Amino acid sequence: MKIGILGRKLGMTQIFDETRAAVPVTVIAAGPCVVLQKKTPESDGYHAIQIGLVEKLGRHAINKPLAGHLKKTGTGSVKQVRELRGEFPDLSTGASITLDLFKEIQAVDVVGTSKGKGFQGVVRRHHFGGGRATHGSMFHRAPGSIGSSSYPSRVFKGMKMGGQMGGGRITVKNLKVVQVDAASGVILVRGAVPGPAGGLLLIHGIR
Repeated sequence: MKIGILGRKLGMTQIFDETRAAVPVTVIAAGPCVVLQKKTPESDGYHAIQIGLVEKLGRHAINKPLAGHLKKTGTGSVKQVRELRGEFPDLSTGASITLDLFKEIQAVDVVGTSKGKGFQGVVRRHHFGGGRATHGSMFHRAPGSIGSSSYPSRVFKGMKMGGQMGGGRITVKNLKVVQVDAASGVILVRGAVPGPAGGLLLIHGIR
């Protein structure tokens, strides 16, 4: 059965495996989460569950529409809500999702929002080589030709050019689960995950 949980990225560190090799890991504070809504084809047209991350919040962190939605399940202190597609027969509305469900999972998919880099040119955004850096070249970090005159007399869609870099939804698949500490609410996955420290993450796994 597919399972998912929300968490916050704490940062990266390294641990040593059985062969005393250094393993880079990302530390994620995951859960607890609560099932806010269960969707079915009869009521919504598809199978899904809506989960919310339970965390300490200020008085005005939750707006009125979300507060009304949470009131149906009697849940508070939830601001971040995400949806998981699929059938979840073992989970019902109001059920709690903790890291105990991830103890037998070997690999997970992590979804997050990458760091925003603002407007960047083609050298940084697409790793163009650029022109000569010598005096008088007048072509250092420019993109060069982006289209022809006679044909096609336009710029093709998808042409690599300068623009907004980062700040998008990124999914990193098949990250190995190195350690699960359900008591502390922390999971360690091998490698890097998108986003800054404190960023929201959605962790998918298959039991």
